Amino acid sequence: MEKKISIGLIREEKQPHDNRVAFAPKQCQWIMHHFPQVEILVQPSAHRCFKDEEYQRAGITLQEDLSQCQLLLGIKEVPPEYLIPNKTYLFFSHTKKKQPHNQHMLQVILEKNITLIDYECLVHPDGQRILGFGFFAGVVGAHNGLQALGRKTGTFSFKPVHTCHDFQELISHYFGIKLPPMKIVLTGSGRVAAGVLEIMGLLGIKYIPPEEYLVNQYAYPVYTQLKAGELYLRKNDKTYSRADFHAHPENYECRFRPYLTVSDILMNGIYWDHNIPPLFSPEDLKKENFRIRVIADITDDTNGSVPCNLGDSTIEDPVYGIVKTTMQQTAPYLPDTVDMMCVSNLPNELPRDASQYFGDQIMKYVFEELLKEQSPMIAQATIAANGMLTEPFAYLEDYVHPL
Repeated sequence: MEKKISIGLIREEKQPHDNRVAFAPKQCQWIMHHFPQVEILVQPSAHRCFKDEEYQRAGITLQEDLSQCQLLLGIKEVPPEYLIPNKTYLFFSHTKKKQPHNQHMLQVILEKNITLIDYECLVHPDGQRILGFGFFAGVVGAHNGLQALGRKTGTFSFKPVHTCHDFQELISHYFGIKLPPMKIVLTGSGRVAAGVLEIMGLLGIKYIPPEEYLVNQYAYPVYTQLKAGELYLRKNDKTYSRADFHAHPENYECRFRPYLTVSDILMNGIYWDHNIPPLFSPEDLKKENFRIRVIADITDDTNGSVPCNLGDSTIEDPVYGIVKTTMQQTAPYLPDTVDMMCVSNLPNELPRDASQYFGDQIMKYVFEELLKEQSPMIAQATIAANGMLTEPFAYLEDYVHPL
């Protein structure tokens, strides 16, 4: 007889409330059907993208008290006062880079003897991350970038994504929309880029290879894509190696500048850390021939790969303008500014689809590992257990126990 296991889907308590969830109602139903030893309980929530009634209709029990559950799944960080002692939690903890605002939460996790498994640290054997919301960040970011250009030029209009019930409704919104000629440059090749490419396909925007894109004009909308190996080359021998680039980004130079003078929109989906050179400089922004009018900074690093990202915008107010000569923030959609779309929680605009996609990845690659007595994949993603940091995360010692 297999051991019964109770899994709880916790209510998101971090402010502002996130509306995503680890499993949609139909996914809970599927899991309980295929794993009869598993029971799923759902904490009621007024903010979740799937209503409480949708879980009830799927035969899932709603319950405020989740203290009987062994595994508790959320999305965002859990405020310390809501953490139940001696449980195993899965969520995005945002602690592995010693983020100051989550220091106290991790200290409380250790005090309460909680096992913390971080979604972000779950990886395939080759080191690729298993879980993430990047695809839907790309979908929404591409839409928002185009929407901003439409508003700036007055040539077309899109409705905001968050007013759509789901992705299907967004797709039907595109029927019959004819876009004017424009040139879009996309950076990156991961999940975010895949989401942007989905929108390019849905809107019939044509792909042009980088070398043609730089020299030709088109009477219809086009885009090109620059992967890391086309964007960054080693200074000494003009080659690119992924492993070397991630280990020594300071030895590389960025080759983005030619695209500044021929593109209308930059959709930025490239990975960035502080050693990687930015795509352009504040000086480039001041030049007469800087043509880009809208930047959808989907990876959204403040003062990161895009130097005029001055901080996050919001779903309700997604765009702000930048005065090119001074890099000061101003109102959006003015004729001579660059408009910045820097929303940090883009997948929240399509929460039902983003949750479904996320739950699907858990079910495919992670769920059976969670049920095992021991799993190297889970062990590698466990930040805290038995009141202590685990070995892979021992470097956080000075973060949780500062002198």
